[in-house]
Amino acid sequence: MLKLTNRNIEDLISKFKAKEQESFVNIDNDLKPQQRKYEERFLSFEGLPAYKQLKLQFKVAQNTGIKLPYFVEHDAMAKDVTNIAGKQYLNFSSYDYLGLNGDPRINATVTEAANRYGTSAGASRLVAGERPIHRKLERALAEHYGQEAALAFVSGYATNVTTIATLFGSEDVIFVDKLAHNSLMTGALSSGAHRIVYPHNDISALKKLLSIHRDRYQRALIVTEGIFSMDGNFAPLPELIALKQEFGAFLMVDEAHALGVAGVNGFGSFEHFKIDPKEVDIWMGTLSKSLCSCGGYIAGSSVLIELLKYKASAFVYSVALAPVLAAAALETLNLLHTEKHRVEKLQENCSFALQKAKELNLNTGLAQGTAILPLIVGSSLQAVFLSNLIYEQGVCALPIIYPVVEEGAARLRLFLSASHSHEEILRALTIIKECSKKAELMEQDFIEHSKDSALGKEV
Repeated sequence: MLKLTNRNIEDLISKFKAKEQESFVNIDNDLKPQQRKYEERFLSFEGLPAYKQLKLQFKVAQNTGIKLPYFVEHDAMAKDVTNIAGKQYLNFSSYDYLGLNGDPRINATVTEAANRYGTSAGASRLVAGERPIHRKLERALAEHYGQEAALAFVSGYATNVTTIATLFGSEDVIFVDKLAHNSLMTGALSSGAHRIVYPHNDISALKKLLSIHRDRYQRALIVTEGIFSMDGNFAPLPELIALKQEFGAFLMVDEAHALGVAGVNGFGSFEHFKIDPKEVDIWMGTLSKSLCSCGGYIAGSSVLIELLKYKASAFVYSVALAPVLAAAALETLNLLHTEKHRVEKLQENCSFALQKAKELNLNTGLAQGTAILPLIVGSSLQAVFLSNLIYEQGVCALPIIYPVVEEGAARLRLFLSASHSHEEILRALTIIKECSKKAELMEQDFIEHSKDSALGKEV
């Protein structure tokens, strides 16, 4: 065996340094500057096709006097009414379903949390970001869904994407409702699993697809929303549970728009359908709607949550949910459980709004009297015109246009709140009805005048 002396060590270090220097010389020679030429369009963001398309849309809007109703700056807290540029508007563009945003008790809880923890968790919880308020929130969410554990994420969108991508892979198959949120679609795509989109709420079609495809893969997942974000209707949860049991699949339900809205106490889809929440494998939800905060969560088995804690990229590699946001969500969840009158008022408003919209012959699509009331207009252009017209009359409700929904299914989407009065709801719907015909005529006039123009060709 070679005995290492000081002399041996010095010789080895000298040889290593010489070899290292030689490597650097070779690398330097390889990296000598060369004259290369690239097309200008590949060297700036302005050359991206998506940006060119966006600028064309802006140009069309500017040349035709169409005001894009996005990124409007609100001066203060948005409730049933909001202030924009010093003017008050009826507000139907807020997720504040229970009317609790800005509640003094929530504000006090947030202030206390900020004084104790600051406004940032400081790092990923896996590394150094754990705070007691996170665990309290997760225990409360787990208890709410009758599950063993829960996990809070800093983003609702990322919750869906990272959860699906972590749990499923190339040997698996995922069945996603056609109208499921983009985050669910993206999660299925990111996972690498075979993705099959089934017709909206079509149990017969889904069963046929499961019969054909399920046995070709290892694991299967059925994905749906509890209440669909664009249409305000329920997923047929009992039938989906029966299918997942028959075909040995997991079931994931996105409760973003169901918590605080569905069920006699507002507990969500499981309460609405009177089912045991343990029948669902993955409950997902957001903290940004009824819970007056920001972020997302997963509730399920302890094995599921342990896996996500250590493997879900959007949890492991992201800073933890801010303690103040966790505190706001926890306090709001407690209020949901103790103040039933808020849910009763919201549900009363939802039923009233759907009834009055139908009486006014407004197209409510698939709406089922939830906090989301779609008013189907048709074309994207007409929806934008209508949104602008009602905005001039003091109503804030934004259009949902292609590609978020199919062209021909563009709509105004009204978010209803317990803070709205019947008078406010009726006034808004009446204004929408009165402006609908004018929006239709504006669209026809736009098409007629643009047929032979350069602008028309661009459109």
